This record gives sequence, C-alpha cells and structure tokens, in this order.
Amino acid sequence: MELMTDEMADFNTAVLELQKISEQLVKLSIPISTEALEKTLHVFLKKQEEENWLKNEVLKGIEMKIKHARLIPDYLLILFGTLGIISLGLLGYFWYTVQKIEDEKFEIYRMVMESESANYKEYFSKNPEIKADYCQWLEGEK
Repeated sequence: MELMTDEMADFNTAVLELQKISEQLVKLSIPISTEALEKTLHVFLKKQEEENWLKNEVLKGIEMKIKHARLIPDYLLILFGTLGIISLGLLGYFWYTVQKIEDEKFEIYRMVMESESANYKEYFSKNPEIKADYCQWLEGEK
C-alpha cells in the first residue's frame, strides 16, 4: 500500500506540473488572428507589386530599344553614302574627260580633212584631167 500511495503522490505531482506547463503554454501561445494574416498578406502583395512594376519597366525599356533599333548602323550608312558620292563624282569626271578627248579627236579629224581637202583642191586645180577621171571613178563605185 505504501508503494501505491507513493505512486499516487508521484502521479499527482506530475499532473500538477502538467497543469502548470499547460497554463504557461496557453499564456505563451500567440493567437492567430485574421488581422495578422491580412497584414502579412498585404506586405507580400506590396512586394510582389513592386517586383511586377520593375519587370514592366524593364520590358518597356526593351520594347523601346527594339522599336528604335536599326538593321544597318549609322556609320555604315555614312560610309556607303560617301562612297556613292565619290563614285558618282569619279564617273562624272571620267565621262567629262572622255567627252573632251572625243571632241579633241573630232577637231583634229576635221582639221586633217580640211587640210586634205585643201590639198586635193590645189592638186585638182593644177591637174583638171585627173579631177575628171577621179569624179568618174567615184561615180562608178556608187
């Protein structure tokens, strides 16, 4: 019986200790309310909204870069433009020099023909019988 009373006393002390710990737990426990949940959710949603805004700004920047992007850079356009102008200038210069050379050739040809014509006239005026034969020969070729 003594053993049983000792065991009951130990059990009783253990129950009392459990009650004390249970009361402390009830006092220490943090009550979960909707207010704390809403506050935490609001903070999370705010952070998420800021991140979305930053992403949208980055995407807008990329879109603007794509809209203003060029397939051919400016320096290549300038380079090809100057090469085109230089080539047109050279073509014009060469065409002008060719025309001048042709004009000079034609002038020399005209001078030769006039001098030959003058020589023929002088020769034919000195030898009229040869002129008649020459005219006859020209008509025979036609």
